[in-house]
Formats: sequence, structure tokens, C-alpha cells
Amino acid sequence: MRRYLARRLAQAVFVLWAAFTLSFVVLYLLPGDPVSIMAAGGGETNDISPEQLAELRESYGFDKPVVEQYATQLRHALQGDFGISVQSGDEVGHLIATSLPGTLQLTSAALLLALVLGAGVALLGTYTKWRWLRQVLLSLPALGVSAPTFLVGLVLVQIFSFRWGLLPAIGNEGFGSLILPVITLSLPTGAVIAQVFAKSLRTTLAEPYVETALAKGASRARVHFRHATRNAAIPPLTVLGMLVGNLLGGSVVVETVFSRTGVGRLTATAVSAQDIPVVQGLVVFGALVFVLANLAVDLIYPLLDPRITTTAAVTR
Repeated sequence: MRRYLARRLAQAVFVLWAAFTLSFVVLYLLPGDPVSIMAAGGGETNDISPEQLAELRESYGFDKPVVEQYATQLRHALQGDFGISVQSGDEVGHLIATSLPGTLQLTSAALLLALVLGAGVALLGTYTKWRWLRQVLLSLPALGVSAPTFLVGLVLVQIFSFRWGLLPAIGNEGFGSLILPVITLSLPTGAVIAQVFAKSLRTTLAEPYVETALAKGASRARVHFRHATRNAAIPPLTVLGMLVGNLLGGSVVVETVFSRTGVGRLTATAVSAQDIPVVQGLVVFGALVFVLANLAVDLIYPLLDPRITTTAAVTR
């Protein structure tokens, strides 16, 4: 187990380093002048004098060789320092930290709802004996995956906010303002979980041990919801690790549609203003979320199937 954990931690560190390096290459080594791009804020004109541009280059370290820039940026990143936002003048780490609570509230609630909806549809769809109900339930995930997130959000706002006046359309105030964004963000995630879990359940229920358990007198519900569900949980758990990162990406659209403050809206603002330090900090932050989610999944694997760590040790 220690070797298994050590290997996963090493992979996590490598992913974070790769995310930082790629973001540095893309953002700082593209053709053109990064300082001029940032100073213009994405506009077509730049009224800053050459002397002011030279001061900005010196303050951001762009007057130094590329290798030295990379080493300096990496050293500061290891200390949690991604520089100063060109647009606001605030520290990048502080901007992300102040935007995180709203996004964390949104994504955690959306993930919980997605798990409930996805697992519920898969379990009921594979358990029911009513053919029409099974077809309806197992067809819903495909609809949820294909529906664009922004379109779902706009439809929900049109119906529940503008037509019926039941829920607020924008803002972060109160529990009511969270309902529509959570539903919008959770639907595609829950649909993917339902698809993967339902397929895994159907495969597991066709295994010989299921017939053996039924022949020994175990009830159909016990076999389905206990034995088969546990064995079929690994594929959706694997997908869940990737979907956590997708929730963070989906928050960009959802927070924009519902005018919520958070990391997603900060990302959209930083990209439109070409605020390079903020964009790089957000790229590394997104990689960190993805790494932590997948590391948590890797640690849960042995609890569901201890043979995973044993197999890993044998292959080494």
C-alpha cells in the first residue's frame, strides 16, 4: 500500500509540474510581446509609453533570459506565488482564494446532486422489470450529455425565474440563488455517471456469481444493490475523478450565465483581458483540483477491491 501511494503521489507531482511548464510555454513564449498584450488588456490600442512598458517588463522579469524566467516562475510557484494581476493589481493567489468559496459551494452541491441522480437512474433502470420504464430511464443519460450547459441554464432561467418567478436568475445571495446553477451544472455530470454505472451494472449482473448467489437463496434486491453494485462501482468511480475537473470547467459557463462570482467567472474575465499571471495561476489551480480528485479515487480503489494494490505490486 505504501508503494502504491508513493507512486500515485509521484504521478500527481509530475502532472502539476507538467501543467505549470505547458502553461508557461503557451502563455509566455507565444509570438509577440506578453507585456504589451497584458498592458493592452486584450484591446487593439495601447497608450502606454515605451518607458512604462520597459518598467513592466522588468517588474515581471521579461527582460531576463527565458530559462531564468522559467526557473524564477517555478520557484515562486512552489511557494504559492503566481505574481500580480495586471488588470486589478491584486495577488493572483488572493484573487483565486477569494473566488474559491462560491465555486466550491456550487461544484460540491452539483457533484452531490449528480451522484444521487446518476446512481439512482442507473440502479433503478437496471433493477426494474418494467421494460418501458427501463428504456425511459436508460435513455435519459444520453439526453443529459447532449444538452449544452449554457442552453440548459438559459431554459431554467426563462421558466423558473422569468415566467414563474420562483427562483432568482442571478447572484450569490441565499440558498435560492444556488438551485438553478447547481441543477444546470449537475445534469451533464450525472448523465455520464448514469451511463457508465448502468453499463457496468449490466455487465456485472451477467457474471456467473450472480446466478450462484440467487440459487443459494439470496434475494434479487440484495444481489443487485449490495454485491453487484459494489463490484460495478469501480468504472464510475474512475470517471468521477475526471468529472470533478469538468465541473470546474463547467463553472465558467454556469457562473457567467447566472452572474455568480467565483473561479469560473474569474477565469472568463482573465482570459478576455489576457491577464497572463491570473490565467497561469488558474491553469495550475485546475490541475491541482484534478490531481487531488484522482488521488482520492486512487486511494478509494483498494477499499472496493484490494486486488488492485496486489496486482500493481506483482506487475512491478
